[in-house]
Amino acid sequence: MKSKILILGKGYIGDKLRSVLDCNVSGARISSFKEAEKEILKYGPKVIINCIGHIGKNVDYCELDKDKTLFSNAFLPVILAEVALRNHIKLVHISSGCIYNFEYGVTKPITENIFPDFFDLFYSRSKIYSEGALSALMQSYNILIARIRVPLDNVSHPKNILNKLINYKTVIDIPNSVTYIPDFVKALEYLIKINARGVYNIVNKGALRYPVLLDEYRKYCPDFKYKIISYKKMGLVRTNLILSTAKLEGTGFRVRKIEEVIPECVENFVKS
Repeated sequence: MKSKILILGKGYIGDKLRSVLDCNVSGARISSFKEAEKEILKYGPKVIINCIGHIGKNVDYCELDKDKTLFSNAFLPVILAEVALRNHIKLVHISSGCIYNFEYGVTKPITENIFPDFFDLFYSRSKIYSEGALSALMQSYNILIARIRVPLDNVSHPKNILNKLINYKTVIDIPNSVTYIPDFVKALEYLIKINARGVYNIVNKGALRYPVLLDEYRKYCPDFKYKIISYKKMGLVRTNLILSTAKLEGTGFRVRKIEEVIPECVENFVKS
């Protein structure tokens, strides 16, 4: 029997959650409140997890289709929240941690109560818009925002940062928060179980330098080579940052250090 959880969106994150939570998943195209309510009530869930979002191949693609980005990442979450609160359903919204400026050596790991301030990418702005609207509602209604950042997985997938780095062969060497997907799924399942509300950073403790990950990969593929490039020379608009895990740890969930998961991640990735 399927659980009383409904996942909206059959993308990378939605598929990962479905396989563990054993719940219904909908890939329906939703463009209005009426369509959203009809689709959701068809399954009769107690919890809906919104995994719908637009990013394209990378965040730069959002600059090319701002209408789709705005609807998927900002308007639709608000529509789903309205359906959820009218029908007494918990809403879990998958968001992003790529919404802050960060100054290394000065800024401390970013906690959930700090207001987002990275507006240089339209993708980030769209995520900030939805968080702002949902944050106003979550004071009175059962809403959980789960922020992930730079997905790292132990199986091959185009969205996996390990896949991307192997293909790029040129990487930056800046500490960054990352989300190890197997740990993310467990964390989200736990937060739903305890009926957590509010915003949570779901990343691994500490920060990852990409060369460390690739050096682990080279243990299995010694012929692989890569080069380190200065971030400034890339000519790309990006945010590099470290998120705090204190709030998530405060719930009683054990947050593993990124150094702890790298060996297991790469070993399973190579085997798969």
